[in-house]
Amino acid sequence: MKRLTFILVAFALFAVSCNNAGQKQNNSGHEQAVSEAGAVVVDVDSLFSVAESLVDAPVVIRGYVTHTCKHSGKRCFLTGEGQQHSIRVEAKGEIGSFDKELVGSQLEVNGILRESRLTEVEIAEMEGSVNEKLAKEEASTETCETELANINEMREWMKAQGKDYYSIYYIDGLNYEKVHN
Repeated sequence: MKRLTFILVAFALFAVSCNNAGQKQNNSGHEQAVSEAGAVVVDVDSLFSVAESLVDAPVVIRGYVTHTCKHSGKRCFLTGEGQQHSIRVEAKGEIGSFDKELVGSQLEVNGILRESRLTEVEIAEMEGSVNEKLAKEEASTETCETELANINEMREWMKAQGKDYYSIYYIDGLNYEKVHN
């Protein structure tokens, strides 16, 4: 009897998920499409407003390639229409590498949203390292000031969010298609 109940519940969940495929979902006040595979479809500029709720979930993200790693091609960076945000995409799954010719192209990437967290201790170590470089004049003052400004932005974000860590989101890309307008 328990087995029959489990099978019925599993079937009901499957049927509901199939009926919702391709429809719009409202998540935290933002409209998001859902792909047939159940992945949330979002552009880079709107991803960060809902990223926390999508960590380790399948996503389909659309954006423009701003950079591919020259040596290995194992990652690329995407930005949205408004170029407000950028996200790193790691070459996983069916993606062998990202060609440098993709720069400027619009891609639709299927993948899993991941989060890496920097703690206050790690951020303090980064700051110490930058200050050390600055004192030894190992890097330009401009570079160090930019890095210190980034560190301050991380701390401001942590304070505003009430978090004891700074979130860095990225995509483990499984496959992609070039979008032709």
